[in-house]
Amino acid sequence: MQPLHILLLIAGYFGVLMLISYLTSKGDSNTDFFKAGKQSPWYLVAFGMIGASLSGVTFISVPGWIEASSFSYFQVVLGYTVGYAVIGLVLLPLYYKLNLTSIYTYLEGRFGTYSYKTGASFFLLSRIIGASFRLYLVANVLQLLVFDEMGVPFFVTVTLTIILIWLYTFKAGIKTIVWTDTLQTLFMLIAVGVAIYFVSDEMGLNAGAALDLISNSDMSQIFFFDDWKSGDFFVKQFLSGAFISIVMTGLDQDMMQKNLTCRNLGDAQKNMFWFTIVLTIVNLVFLALGLLLTVYASQNGIDAHKDELFPTIAVNSGLGIGLAIVFLLGLIAAAYSSADSALTSLTTSFSIDILDIEKKYDAVKQVAVRKRIHIVMSLVLIAVIIIFKYVIADATVIAKLFTFAGYTYGPLLGLYAYGLFTKWNVKDKFVPVVAIASPILAYIISTLSAGVGFEFGFFILILNGALTFLGLLFIKK
Repeated sequence: MQPLHILLLIAGYFGVLMLISYLTSKGDSNTDFFKAGKQSPWYLVAFGMIGASLSGVTFISVPGWIEASSFSYFQVVLGYTVGYAVIGLVLLPLYYKLNLTSIYTYLEGRFGTYSYKTGASFFLLSRIIGASFRLYLVANVLQLLVFDEMGVPFFVTVTLTIILIWLYTFKAGIKTIVWTDTLQTLFMLIAVGVAIYFVSDEMGLNAGAALDLISNSDMSQIFFFDDWKSGDFFVKQFLSGAFISIVMTGLDQDMMQKNLTCRNLGDAQKNMFWFTIVLTIVNLVFLALGLLLTVYASQNGIDAHKDELFPTIAVNSGLGIGLAIVFLLGLIAAAYSSADSALTSLTTSFSIDILDIEKKYDAVKQVAVRKRIHIVMSLVLIAVIIIFKYVIADATVIAKLFTFAGYTYGPLLGLYAYGLFTKWNVKDKFVPVVAIASPILAYIISTLSAGVGFEFGFFILILNGALTFLGLLFIKK
């Protein structure tokens, strides 16, 4: 597939997104930008959240994990279902009862201003690093496939990408994203389905034979109970999945902002229910694709592993231009469904939580300030991605930064758990100290534990949240 063809494909894709933006951005109010006027159909929100939850990292990485980890990731996915139940039954009723625009406003009413600003700041740090890392991975793939050959520098690629995202989100924000995420999720699922068909067909497998191959393979093992020290141990993975979903969906402004656009609590809960079912199935399909890709690569002498497996087979293994096209569409959709909602949620949180625009300005001034913040957040994402590429450069360091962003959700878990499950108050001004100390201490404990053979894996989030909770007990009033 020629770089020009890929470029035309990207241009056509963004043309569709711009059309959706035009059709959905008739208004220019903050109510539309932040909450979509609370008129989003729940089924669109549920479907669109699939794409935002998976992201480009999942699209590329999950199929590549099979060779080393089999289907162990599905233990985490099963844990997600418990976490999503908590979100639907505990957190969503709270958010709707308080009529929140930013979910971190809850912390102000419960503990005070320092806690509120701390929670919002940790979200901003997490989302900036996480969204930049996801977009960096995909931008790198596109750079190698298209823009290097055309002589376009990486920083230009990234800048143009963020500008395009800004163009279709700057006016209606979440109101547009509810619809664009639906389209982008559709592209992702089509890409996975087509990839399974092409690879199975090339291996001479019909649907039944492909299912037999998957179910009979040693790599399709889901449950691991043997070694409690291992990061794949079932209890660790299942509990981690439950808490990851609570924190990275239920306590994340990016994900919850979509839920808060539903007409009422009942619709939002239906959204979470169906979202849980579909996401579980989709993750299982991704794992099945990964197994087929791993077997196909082994049979055909393709030396591609982990994150290189899916892109290499889709684009460079001679399976046809059809697979290459749907892979690229799926990859672009996965990346930008995460990046556009991240940009909008960052704008929302910084405007409301940090600048307090709803308290300080009238409606007209709020819109003007929000638009400026939207530009600033776009520039921040560009800067962080460029730092990843040109300043840090070492891929292992960047991966650790992304992992560190996961640590920053621990204080949010501890704060909300303390607020919801105790009636005690805290000395508000000391909350930032506890929130900063907890992830540092969790990292030290994790490093020391690895030295004696115990892997926390995803379980580190629970340790981090528990340390925050314990720290809040020490500053209890």
